[in-house]
Amino acid sequence: MASAYDGYVSRYINRRISDPIAKILARTGVTPNQISWAAFGLAALSSLSFIYNWNIAAGLLAQLSSTIDGVDGSLARLKGMSSAFGGFLDSILDRYADILIMLGLTMWSASNEVYPYVWLLGFLSITGTIGVSYSRARVSAELQHHFDRGFLSLASRDIRLFIVMIGAIIGQGYFCLIVIATLTHLIIISRLIFAYRHLQ
Repeated sequence: MASAYDGYVSRYINRRISDPIAKILARTGVTPNQISWAAFGLAALSSLSFIYNWNIAAGLLAQLSSTIDGVDGSLARLKGMSSAFGGFLDSILDRYADILIMLGLTMWSASNEVYPYVWLLGFLSITGTIGVSYSRARVSAELQHHFDRGFLSLASRDIRLFIVMIGAIIGQGYFCLIVIATLTHLIIISRLIFAYRHLQ
């Protein structure tokens, strides 16, 4: 079940896995909030894997966390368990998960690559990741439809974690951080310009 906030990866890849899982879990006693915690747990394992230099496992776990994160919303709708608190919990856990994954990727890059300013890139990736989510949340529902069109969706969470997976698997954490830092801050700047023009 596609969400209005689905990015390209969620829409064309993740949902093909998460929706069937949600349909199976709908027949069980598993709750959406439990799935939110499970997705967070996978993100924490991804971060630990980066720290222990298991970069391929870390990348796959990051992508798995992204996929499982799509299950809770579908499961809530299937079981009639949608709630404001569930959405709030999922959003908070996603932010912690993002920080853990980006921190793990930064630590892995700093330990295994010889490029300069790794920690600065890690800082920019983390702040950009948080800024993208916060700026979207601050926009009214009426304007959101226009806000995330076209390239403005290129820094959505599903795409960021897909980039992490690719970078981790091919062993290019540094350039992965460059891409994420650049994309997220470009989107934030674009949103600031958009907000200045439409929310005055």
